[in-house]
Amino acid sequence: MTLLTLVRHGQTDWNLARRIQGTTDIPLNDTGRDDARYAAHKLARAEHHAIYASPLKRAKETAEIIAGELGLAAPTLVTDMREREFGIGEGMLVKDYIAAYGDWHGEVPGAESLDDVCVRAMAALHRIARDARRRSAPIAESVIVVTHGGVIRSLIDHASGGTLPALGSVLGNGSLHRFEASPDALRLLEEAVVL
Repeated sequence: MTLLTLVRHGQTDWNLARRIQGTTDIPLNDTGRDDARYAAHKLARAEHHAIYASPLKRAKETAEIIAGELGLAAPTLVTDMREREFGIGEGMLVKDYIAAYGDWHGEVPGAESLDDVCVRAMAALHRIARDARRRSAPIAESVIVVTHGGVIRSLIDHASGGTLPALGSVLGNGSLHRFEASPDALRLLEEAVVL
């Protein structure tokens, strides 16, 4: 068993403007760096053994700040933890995207489906968990994974059987979401969805 705490990256200027980022590589703003430090403060309540991150700047910098605050080694970058590719929707304001495509499940030219995001992210989390178990067997490992709202949302939706998150809810920048990974399952720890 491996405990995985997924952290949504800190705020960017595009988050502030409510603009779709997808894989567009937008850096953190000053508020985003504060989000990362606050997430580190919350994470400091428990012991963590390693940190992983999406290679996109906003997630990588968030992870670097958290690692520095917690005294962890530099984050290991995991390409499959990157944000959903939104195709021609990238750069659009959220309100315009919803008006054009109906909701997050709508078909957008060049976009990755939420199901595809979930499949690749789950595979990546299982690789991360296996790596953590190999390094510390037989004890449970607790790792941090800094990623993106679309990735976390797809994983919560899968692990909860579609009952969470509530439609239209926003996962805050710097929010924490706890999962338990075993060799054949990923389980959402409901009592700690957002720490």
